[in-house]
Amino acid sequence: MSLNQLILIQITLNLITMSYKTWKLEQEALENAFARRLLVEYNIKEVTTQRQAKNSTREFEFPVNSTSPNTRYINYKSNKKLRIAVFHSGYIRNQNGCSNPYQINKTYKQEHRFTFLGENGLYDTKSIQIARQKVYTQIARLNYMLEYYLKNYFYGKL
Repeated sequence: MSLNQLILIQITLNLITMSYKTWKLEQEALENAFARRLLVEYNIKEVTTQRQAKNSTREFEFPVNSTSPNTRYINYKSNKKLRIAVFHSGYIRNQNGCSNPYQINKTYKQEHRFTFLGENGLYDTKSIQIARQKVYTQIARLNYMLEYYLKNYFYGKL
């Protein structure tokens, strides 16, 4: 067996034997360490309110203007900093977009089918709609948020 396989087996055994509470505390410690690294390396500040923390939401303020650099019409006088929040539901949203926060999760097309009662009885319809991919772990959401920022806003050296 290779070293990676042995490590994977050991991690699996540890997850099986350790209680859920211990695992949850370790995950929270990992998330907090990741948030501290965001502050140290990229100057990304956590601005989570008490209510957001109660709902397992984390919001971050980035050291760049909230206007996307790819936008044609840029308001240079705007001093609003970019804010992105990661939600327990699996969504990541830009908090200072338009009037509503918009999701930055990846999208895919999904077929929806409906049955309705009409004048001549039941009839079926189907349509293609856009759906969002959810990111199910908090550490993965934080990583996705960082990659989104680095891809779309960050101009410094890594």
